Amino acid sequence: MPKSSQAEAGSILIAAVSGRALAAAARRAGLTPLVADFFADADTGQLAPATDFVRLSGGKAANVAFLARRLGLSAQLLGCVGDDELAEQALAPLRAAGIGLDHVSRAEGCATAVSMIAVLPDGKKSIVLAENANLAWSEAAKRRCLAAIEAAPPDSLLVADYEVPADLVSAAVAAARRRGFPVVIDPSSAERAEKAVLGQALAVTPNPAEAGTLAGLTVDGAESAAKAARRFAEWGVKLACVKLPDGGCVAASEGRLVMVPPVTVPVVDSTGAGDAFAGALAVALAEEQRPFDAVCFAVASSHIAVTGYGSQPAYPTRSQIDALLPRLLQGAHDVAT
Repeated sequence: MPKSSQAEAGSILIAAVSGRALAAAARRAGLTPLVADFFADADTGQLAPATDFVRLSGGKAANVAFLARRLGLSAQLLGCVGDDELAEQALAPLRAAGIGLDHVSRAEGCATAVSMIAVLPDGKKSIVLAENANLAWSEAAKRRCLAAIEAAPPDSLLVADYEVPADLVSAAVAAARRRGFPVVIDPSSAERAEKAVLGQALAVTPNPAEAGTLAGLTVDGAESAAKAARRFAEWGVKLACVKLPDGGCVAASEGRLVMVPPVTVPVVDSTGAGDAFAGALAVALAEEQRPFDAVCFAVASSHIAVTGYGSQPAYPTRSQIDALLPRLLQGAHDVAT
């Protein structure tokens, strides 16, 4: 059984992603935390021996930015790490990938956030998160974040999640909307998310538990996921995506409901699959792909992400996504409303 531990760097992430040659000129801004990861193999049980302990960079913001770079776009992060040695663990791989880190702040006297991740033989994972610097934003750091959004290039897109203070998410979304930037929100942690803020999003990407918390119902399959997606659409969300545990997705947009069933892939580690979905969806929307094509692109990304160990090291290339896409597009179908 793989077991992993991850030290999180950062609370808020801005990933400004500029368009590549064959895409519409665009930039992304991602609002979410950065992470340093630790991974090991372990057996089940109260006390389990572990092997192959690995420390990696991770976290929602970092993962989204990393994938954007891997898919040929540029990314800039605005975040918060602690003033400990784990900060560099979280940031070094991002720097090496060419992600801009000029706006990453350090919280004095605070540890970098850490996730301990246990990955079971079937690839499912269990995560214990110590948020630390993710919630330690100073007022000055928040102001720098909002200033960075205000100064972002035209045609930017903001990606945000709720593993940072809710007031910062609200302010960042408002700043993005003032600039006319589309917003993609991964509503984790769902208990912090606000309906009024989610309703301003171009797209939201909850998993079943998050969708259930937000929509006030139990999401335990495609039918209930469709109900949640419709509810988010009623709030004003243009593309409401509810990710399913098996890798599929139900999405609502423009009065349509579409189911993208999963396809079979060898599952090694599901860590970071949701971030792979959110990052790929943001890339596809910035490239002006049609909504449901963008959803299939995101589902393909999350499928490939589970076939390797760790988050960022397992993230797909564009050619890998393109190779899997036909199978997903073939199975995608409308859901009766």
